Amino acid sequence: MNESRAMTAPTNSKELTLRGIVLGALLTVVFTAANVYLGLKVGLTFATSIPAAVISMAVLRFFPGATIQENNIVQTIASSAGTLSAIVFVLPGLIMVGWWTGFPYWESLAVIAIGGVLGVMYSVPLRRALVTGSDLPYPEGVAAAEVLKVGAGVGGVEENRRGLAAVMLGTAMSAAYPLLAKMKLVAEAVDKTFRFGGGATVVSSSLSMALVGVGHLVGLAVGIAMLLGIVLSFFMILPYLTAGGPAAGTELADFVSTVFRQKVRFIGAGTIGVAAIWTLLKVIGPITRGITSALAADRARKAGGTMDSLELTERDLPIGIVGGTILALMVPIALLLADFAMGGPVAGKLGASLVASVAYVLVAGIVIASVCGYMAGLIGASNSPISGVGILSSLGISLILLGLFGRGLDANSTKALVAFALFVTAIVFGVATISNDNLQDLKTGQLVGATPWRQQVALILGVAFGAVVIPPILTLLNQTFGFQGAPGAGSNALAAPQAALISAIAQGVLGGSLDWNLIGFGVLIGAVTVVIDEGLKRMGRGSLPPLAVGMGMYLPMDVTALVVVGAVLGHFYNRWAAGRRDPEFAERMGVLTATGMIVGDSLFNVIYAGIVAKTNNPDALAVIGDNPWAISTGLILFTSLVAIAYWRMRESAQRPVSG
Repeated sequence: MNESRAMTAPTNSKELTLRGIVLGALLTVVFTAANVYLGLKVGLTFATSIPAAVISMAVLRFFPGATIQENNIVQTIASSAGTLSAIVFVLPGLIMVGWWTGFPYWESLAVIAIGGVLGVMYSVPLRRALVTGSDLPYPEGVAAAEVLKVGAGVGGVEENRRGLAAVMLGTAMSAAYPLLAKMKLVAEAVDKTFRFGGGATVVSSSLSMALVGVGHLVGLAVGIAMLLGIVLSFFMILPYLTAGGPAAGTELADFVSTVFRQKVRFIGAGTIGVAAIWTLLKVIGPITRGITSALAADRARKAGGTMDSLELTERDLPIGIVGGTILALMVPIALLLADFAMGGPVAGKLGASLVASVAYVLVAGIVIASVCGYMAGLIGASNSPISGVGILSSLGISLILLGLFGRGLDANSTKALVAFALFVTAIVFGVATISNDNLQDLKTGQLVGATPWRQQVALILGVAFGAVVIPPILTLLNQTFGFQGAPGAGSNALAAPQAALISAIAQGVLGGSLDWNLIGFGVLIGAVTVVIDEGLKRMGRGSLPPLAVGMGMYLPMDVTALVVVGAVLGHFYNRWAAGRRDPEFAERMGVLTATGMIVGDSLFNVIYAGIVAKTNNPDALAVIGDNPWAISTGLILFTSLVAIAYWRMRESAQRPVSG
């Protein structure tokens, strides 16, 4: 369905304009600040593509000649910078381990910018392999495209009217619920820790309509795979690992939460690692064909004399520029690492360390860009376990350093090696964050008739804007709050949970305290899942995406539970839609309503993050204190809102639209 609705832009259509770049830069400041704060506070970031698209359409409508492709450029710039803020999952670790006391501006900017630009470059050939030549759902990319199309009036008058109504309905309900939750009138999430299977477990769910919308868009196979991961982690592994019970004076809920973070997530990371390697092996063929196609397009461009001699879908940045940029960036990476290593044990083996580290960035970048792009296509950028990729990246460079330096170093030398590992991980993580988002944006561009090379330039601009604004925001938050676990951190320190976990990985490998049995068990689960998935495909019985299983194991249940619910609801709705007189329109009403659910939640998070930053009070919207009825009221209201959304989907799709 998505491919059939792809558009073609007129050759004279406004696209990469100065006003679009300026608007994208302004949105970058707002969205990046919000994402940096939320990432450090609760370990979550939100996708900025759709809010940026909505705001762009609202602003550019007052200017003459605004186009859907121009609005797409604005959302591309803002989303590229917004997603780059996930670097906060690594960089604060350098303060937590006591190596940095603040964020040196130019050093931080260089790490963020180089990693981000590498992510863009690695994504160019992946566009052909994973976007134009793939049937991955790309839920957020498709949702952003639908928002842009409705805003631009693509389609018949009646179809646009109903489509806009569907988006607005989903948006209103999805924004209304978290507003009530922040007012303390209803619960934001529900959770229950209890004894189970000889140990204990926790059942939880965020009451977020955005997660239902994502589930609707990703489909049943991904939902079932995530459900299997949930069952494995929370109803088998977690009860087994908690069988001994908590120590005296420790609450059961705290004990279960600690075991999940410190043990179960490492098993999930092992599963993700195997699934990632298998995914890479499967996409090597399409990636190779994508590079070959890019080379052929470059030859055709040279023969024709201009980029316009190529088909729109072939107009990527020239592959020579892409490859040359990747290789050229290895030089500043080596210089950065050499400067960072001064005064520590790495300086004693500087040549070997730099060669190994730069080679690691070069090769790991290819692997991670491919895997993160695939994950984003499978489940969406917001829900990808990007911190799991950070764990694997940290694990890889830590093992390389362990091979070079061995164990038995003094505490200061070990700390220096840990810091060096985190610094390398930060560069690789920049590749991961951008490739995780870029392919969503390029999918949006494909569906709205954008020119690939212009969008890729916009992605680079977004990286540049993000790299400029992220370090001072980090510095401000570090000076105001600090980070838990860092020397001198106060009672209001930000948790920065992913940075703490990734730092623990590096310390565990280089200090000898990492439990390899946990990761090995996850590897075994991943291998079995791969075998099952391939068997199901050979028998024509569907699929069980291994990465989705790993996500279900690694992510907290409050993030995954409603994705599964949305996948099931979406499956039954699409079966109903297939029986209508105009099944494509009926299915599109479902997509648009699900899109609205994502839009509302995203927009509210932007506004809320701004309020918190302004007031320095996470409870700034609260109108009451403790509310004993919050959970029961919230469950009733949330269920009702989801039911109304699906009832309205069906009602809007009952009559087919002509023209």
